[in-house]
Amino acid sequence: MGLLEKINEYLKSIELYRVQMDIGDLLEVLIIAFLLYYILVWMKTTRAWLLLKGLIVIAIFLALAYFFEMTTIIWMAQNILGFAVTALIIVLQPELRNALEELGKKSLITNVLPFDAMRGPEGGFSEKTIDEIVRACTSMSKVRTGALIVIERAESLKVYESSGIVIDGYVSSQLLINIFEHNTPLHDGAVIIRGDRITAATCYLPRTEKQNLSKELGTRHRAGVGMSEVTDSFTIIVSEETGKISVAFEGQLESNFNADSLKQRMYKVFIKEEETEKNKRKRKGRSKAE
Repeated sequence: MGLLEKINEYLKSIELYRVQMDIGDLLEVLIIAFLLYYILVWMKTTRAWLLLKGLIVIAIFLALAYFFEMTTIIWMAQNILGFAVTALIIVLQPELRNALEELGKKSLITNVLPFDAMRGPEGGFSEKTIDEIVRACTSMSKVRTGALIVIERAESLKVYESSGIVIDGYVSSQLLINIFEHNTPLHDGAVIIRGDRITAATCYLPRTEKQNLSKELGTRHRAGVGMSEVTDSFTIIVSEETGKISVAFEGQLESNFNADSLKQRMYKVFIKEEETEKNKRKRKGRSKAE
């Protein structure tokens, strides 16, 4: 059977099951559309978005296998599907729990139309914030005060914030230095920054399982690398033993930063990305106007 014949046969089968829609059917379609929209908005700020992309590729492959009647692949997919769903639930357990908690906190309108989720980081990430972070890191480096600073990008870090103590204060070098000062209640754990605000301190981070990291690296470095492996965050680590400043980003650890090189690295990640997004929005606006 040729490709065109299969398509015609499929279209005929659709005609057989066509029914007249009433108001209830239309309402049902709208509810499902809103639910799918909310789920996609939530997924885009978590690592579930990457998993969704992978699942789409697998779904396309399985559709082709079904179309070309690859019975062995279809049989394997049917038997593995149950285990795959269970595995996804286990992998995404922290994100799912956080999503349900957020669902309980919000009103019905914000659940249906999650405008807050589309705004991105509150207040943006300014050059002044970069200067304050660099100033704090270099000051702590000189006196060998250990620090672990995680900066949120596109992917939400609220799951990790819940493990710490809420701060919700504007980023300043003095505040960061005071948080990580020895023998203070907040010095242990990580600080999380969203936009221009410190959202939480003493947060617990996942540690990396990499075996090729130096044995001299302590808990902070392993936690920073681990965080960069499971999220798109940008993490700065100040070593308590040596005073060296390191950066964990995209699963890699970069070391031996000074004030200038750290500022350049942060500008490259945050300021250039923001300018790129602004240019994209401008181009979209121009294309719509034309």
